[in-house]
Formats: sequence, C-alpha cells, structure tokens
Amino acid sequence: MANVILIGMPGAGKSTVGVVLAKRLGYRFVDSDLVIQEHEGMLLHRIMEEKGLEGFLKTENDVNASLQTERSVIATGGSVIYGGGAMAHLKSIGTVVYLKLACASVKERLGDLKERGVALRDGQTLENLYEERIPYYEKYADYTVDCDDKMIKDIAAEIADIVRRNGK
Repeated sequence: MANVILIGMPGAGKSTVGVVLAKRLGYRFVDSDLVIQEHEGMLLHRIMEEKGLEGFLKTENDVNASLQTERSVIATGGSVIYGGGAMAHLKSIGTVVYLKLACASVKERLGDLKERGVALRDGQTLENLYEERIPYYEKYADYTVDCDDKMIKDIAAEIADIVRRNGK
C-alpha cells in the first residue's frame, strides 16, 4: 500500500490528524518537519534564522524529496508545496490529501508565527500567505478534506474512507 501525504496551512491539523489516521490505518507516522529538524540538528525557526527563508525552503525540498517510506502517513510542513522536487516525489509515493481550513480558523489556531517556524517573507501577513498558498495546495491535492468545524477523529475517518475506496 502507498503512503498518505497530508498538506495544508500551518495549524490545519496535519500532524494531529496524521497520528490518528496512522493508528486507524495501521500505518507508520512521519512528521517531515521533525525529519528536517533531525537532519539539520536544530528547530525550524533556528534553521530559518541561520539559512534564511530560501535556504530553509531548499532544505525542506531536499529532505521531503528524499523520504523513503511505505504504508506511512506523512504530515508535511505548510511550505512543502513550494518545492517542486518534493511534491513530485511525494505524489509518486502516495496519495496527497489537502486539509483545507478557512483563514480565520488558521489564524485562531496559530500562536507566534516565527516561533512556530512558519515560512513568511518580511512584511508578509498570514492572510497574504494563505492567499498565495491555496492555489498550490489545490494543484497538488489528489483529494481535499474541509476541516472547518470537524473533530480530528472525523477528519481521520473521512481520509481513511478515501484511502480504502481507492485501494491505496
């Protein structure tokens, strides 16, 4: 069976849903942000401070493009969609599911964006970032799951049904 790759804005629930979904499917769980931190030996926001936004995005692309796993739920960082190499690789090893969440909900869930390691350019607002990323999420998604006003277990069940229906 192939992997399930979760994409979406920071705060959409990729890691939380991913753990629940992995348990439900009997898959492994991989958080690509943690893989990046392990690879670099520092937290995401420190990587951004040390390498700058472009350096971070290159590292994120390289790490995600090299993931080798089967029967796993992979929770990606929100900016993975900027890496063409990463997204081509991820689509080749599994089903990409976009966890869609309204901008107001994202804002409500997120705390300090810099501390969280959100890839923002200088002067960019969360609203700008949201509008910029939506077309990428929609482009790469095999399936979209609306997460507003849904419980984690219900989102995981919806994705599990998609995976089972499609025999992956």
